[in-house]
Formats: sequence, structure tokens, C-alpha cells
Amino acid sequence: MYNRLIKKQISAKFYCGRAIIIIGARQVGKTTLSNILLKERQEAIIKFNGDNPGDREKLNNKDLEELIKIVGDNKIIFIDEAQKINTIGQTIKLLVDEFKEKKQIIATGSSSINLLDKTAEPLTGRKVVFHLHPLSLEEIYPEKNLLLIHKELSSNLIYGFYPEIVKLPSNAEKEDMLDELCESYLFKDILEFQKIKNSAVLYSLLKALALQIGSEVSYNELSNIIGIEKKTIERYIDLLEKNFIVFRLPPYAVNKRRTISKLRKVYFYDLGIRNAVINNFNALDSRNDVGELWENFAVIERIKYLGNKRKRVNKYFLRTYDGAEIDLIEESGGQLEAFEFKFSVKRKKTTGRTAGIDYTLITPDDMEWFFD
Repeated sequence: MYNRLIKKQISAKFYCGRAIIIIGARQVGKTTLSNILLKERQEAIIKFNGDNPGDREKLNNKDLEELIKIVGDNKIIFIDEAQKINTIGQTIKLLVDEFKEKKQIIATGSSSINLLDKTAEPLTGRKVVFHLHPLSLEEIYPEKNLLLIHKELSSNLIYGFYPEIVKLPSNAEKEDMLDELCESYLFKDILEFQKIKNSAVLYSLLKALALQIGSEVSYNELSNIIGIEKKTIERYIDLLEKNFIVFRLPPYAVNKRRTISKLRKVYFYDLGIRNAVINNFNALDSRNDVGELWENFAVIERIKYLGNKRKRVNKYFLRTYDGAEIDLIEESGGQLEAFEFKFSVKRKKTTGRTAGIDYTLITPDDMEWFFD
């Protein structure tokens, strides 16, 4: 069992008059974390599972009087895989408005397509959302043993941080489990909710994105490679992002209107999934994508860190017309903090400046930075 750092933040939001929504990819530990939270409570709890047709029927398209009877005297209402309930937004709204601080609603979801998109309007001001990522460095290495972290860095860049993967003893078992995750879970919600029949095209797109991490992604180029329309490419990437498989990083520009039309970078939430998609579990010394792996690793670990600390910042990358670039720029309150990620570099300094922005250089020698 790993101590999920976001757990304390979630506990602090009990009985605040809002529903607690825990989102994240399948198999990252949402249900496990929720059950740990619930075991620590003394109140009566009623549980529903969106994977269960009977539970979906109980909560779908019900009026307030019916919902009151269903939840009864239970103080905590837990809805797992809530995105599978078509009217989940309206259901949670009715419960929150009726019970406010008297009862606590907790819902988990592996897709934001129903859970956040369709609940955006009915749950405005009625929810607090937590994104549970795969394990972070700080969760795996709470003692911050830098020697061990350096020793296991190669494995982590190859196999990623899904909880079930990290605890497996052998590389062969990790590879088998990652293949299973990709085959059984990766597109499950997309195919079910969006009625996309050709999963092969979706997988081809994901493979193309996996080969371009760290590079700016052109929808036109992807359209030509895969042989589908640009609008379909945009829609599929949006679906992959809403199912927490990839995420996009926009470019930084002083003129924000120009930013919208620029190319994005696309990263994976987990490198194990990325490497499984391209079927490459080779050791680092026989790969030509180590720099890209390190960049993706550093960006997502920073995102986990900020999320676990509940720090809200805008995140960008920078690339100018003359070739200057910065991998990650964080903007908060008008202040910028920038980072450049290099796996192997003979450096004489740890800072630099490009396009008028000061940045910090982060290499594997700076692993303590991820715990700062």
C-alpha cells in the first residue's frame, strides 16, 4: 500500500457542502484510495458501482423523492465509476442541494466525458475535484532515498508508475501487465461512451503521439500519417485527454491570442503505457528516445507535485522562431518559473536565460528537485 499524498486534501473536504469528485485513469487506484478513506470513517455508508447495471438503474434519471429513499439514513454516499450513470450530474446536484453538509457524496470516474463534461453546469459550485495520477516519486520513495531513486530511474522511465506495475517483482511481469492494461482498459470508456467502432485507428493515433513526445504536434501531419480527417484527429486527441491517457501542453506567448493557434506538445500521463503502445521496453542504453522519456517524466512528475500540493498554475512550453526553447513554464500570479530538462549534459551551470526568461536546468543529478 502506498500513502497517496492527495488523501489528506480529500479528507479535509468532507462535509463542506460539496460533492467530492475523484478522477483519473483506470487502474491508478481511485477505488483503493476511496475505500481507505471510507474505512477511516465511522458513519454509515452506502455504495454504488457504475459498472453494475443494477446500481446504474437505481441512480439514473431519479427524482429527489426516490433518491432520498434510496440513500436512506446513510451519511456517506459513494459512487464508483460514476461516469457510467447517464444522469449523474443531475443526480449529484439533487443530493448536494438536499443534504448540503448533512451528508457527503463521493464519486470516482475514469473518464471526464460524462462525469465532468456533463456535470459542468448542474454541479457548478457543488463539487470539488481531485485528479489522482499514477504514483509520484514522493509516494514511492517517502524516505527520499536518492541513491535508490537513481538506481531505479531506468526502470521507472521504462515501466512507469501505475501502482500494480510498481509492485511487480520482475520486468516480464511488468510488461505483461502493461500489455493487459493497454488491451483491456485503455480505450474502454472511449469506445463505450463515444461509439467509436474502429479502435485500430485510435491506437494508430496513440502510437503516432507516443513517437512524438517532446515535439510539437501537427494535426495536419497526423491526419496525413493516419489517413483520417484533421477534425477527427482533434476529436480523438480530446477523447484521449479526457480519459487521462495523454495531456496537451500549450505554447507560451506574451500575446495569448496567438497562443491558441500555435502547435501543442502532447505527453503521456504514464511512461509505461507509452512504451507499451510502441512495444518498446528496451533498456535505456539501447534506445534513441531517452531524452524524450526524461522530458515526459519530468513534466508529469512536476504536475503530480503541483496537484498533490493543490497548487494551481498555468503550464506552457516555449519555442521561438529562431529555435530557442524552454520545456516547461509555470505561470502563477503574473510570475514565471521555467525549467529545461536534459537527461545527459556536461554542464557548468544550472541556470540559463532564453527569450528573456530565466530557467533552471534539471538533469537526473537533480532528483531532489522533484521533492522540493
